[in-house]
Amino acid sequence: MIRLVLFDIDGTLIQTGGAGEKAFAQVCEREFNVPDATKNLHFAGRTDPAIVRDFFKQFGIAQTSEHFARFFSAYVIWLEKILATLDGTVLPGARELIASFQAMPHRPVIGLLTGNIKQGAQLKLSHYRLWDLFATGAYGDDHEDRNQIAVIARDRGAEIVGAPLRGEEILVIGDTPRDIECGRAIGAKILAVATGIFPIEQLRSHQAHWTVSTLGDIDTVEFL
Repeated sequence: MIRLVLFDIDGTLIQTGGAGEKAFAQVCEREFNVPDATKNLHFAGRTDPAIVRDFFKQFGIAQTSEHFARFFSAYVIWLEKILATLDGTVLPGARELIASFQAMPHRPVIGLLTGNIKQGAQLKLSHYRLWDLFATGAYGDDHEDRNQIAVIARDRGAEIVGAPLRGEEILVIGDTPRDIECGRAIGAKILAVATGIFPIEQLRSHQAHWTVSTLGDIDTVEFL
């Protein structure tokens, strides 16, 4: 029985129109005087701190705690502004799938497993009125390594359940090969969804337990 469901955010639950990347670009230019910095940065499936570290490395900026704090303090301000200007959306089936889990007689704990820093995750999901649907989560500011974030998310879920969780009791849902990898790191069941930048054929090649075009393709009762 699945007792903990962990969702990725960008490309899985929502499509923001690139709000996070645009906010990163503004911080790079306005705080660190580097225009067009994001064109050589890779975002999908990665943690926010890892992306910032790459930026610092590429442009010879000291990787100090002060610089990370400065970056993210400015980032959340820009993210909130930019979210309000873009035509993003909740992805097909996401809200309905969560509602289906919540309606089950033995409903699983619903949580987040994301590379977003927590404040960024909250801003994005609150903008689309999804934040309050999640009982727990682990984030990019918990650990820079996505696989370690999965461990933290599992352990926080287990605290709510009140017992240790085996891998087969956890479902990780995401849209990138990195989501599949971090699900494997905790032995979880994995559902890959092709609503991000990776086509369904590429996701299938990474051999998640299930791969679907959208979350709307799932019959929750049959699935679990």
